[in-house]
Amino acid sequence: MPLSLLDFLIGRRVANREADAQKLGVLQAIPAMGLDSLSSAAYGPEAALSILAGAGMVGLAVITPVTVAIVILLVVLGGSYWQTIDAYPTSGGAYVVAKENLGPMPALLAATALMIDYTLNVAVGISAGIATVTSAVPALQAWTLPLCLVVLAVITLLNLRGTREAGAVWAVPSYLYILTISCTLAWGILKSISSSGHPIPAASPPPIPKAVEAISLWLLLRGFANGCTAMTGVEAVSRCQRIA
Repeated sequence: MPLSLLDFLIGRRVANREADAQKLGVLQAIPAMGLDSLSSAAYGPEAALSILAGAGMVGLAVITPVTVAIVILLVVLGGSYWQTIDAYPTSGGAYVVAKENLGPMPALLAATALMIDYTLNVAVGISAGIATVTSAVPALQAWTLPLCLVVLAVITLLNLRGTREAGAVWAVPSYLYILTISCTLAWGILKSISSSGHPIPAASPPPIPKAVEAISLWLLLRGFANGCTAMTGVEAVSRCQRIA
């Protein structure tokens, strides 16, 4: 039987009896379900800093407490998901939990919020990644939109092929990111220790800009809200099943 174009792109249909063979192991589940969280944590601090940097030195001084507040919120959210997975080991999604405990309308509201969150996660993640690429290669800036659409198409096709196949592909960037960020942190700590806490920059940083606006409660909350984009991918944990 000839292979259709649709089967070639998104893979063949999987029968119900093959469901067990599609379950993910730990090494595949981490990148498949954790890549959203990693990407969100990568662009969240930058989003907060882009707002607070406008206030100059005063804004840069408050980035630490804003980040600490976001981390605390992430810890609370992670603990909540941990309890949810314990209570619902086979299906701990927001819709299921809300429907069982609060009723159908809150469940639909939770599902709608997650759908919007998924859309924002994809949009912000792709745009942040392409922005990083174009900043390194300025010649590609004119191709920003086509590059975003190509990445979106690739992600869509890979996910349509199924969680198992997508998990195997996402393992490469996930583990590469963990490795590179770990090496960067280790190298930075080593350089700081070897220079008695005062490492010499490879290039002199630009002067800190003067404050263009005062730090108001509105600006502080706006920076916090932007930084909370670090949580747009954490909801992936709510889709996990307990791994034996």
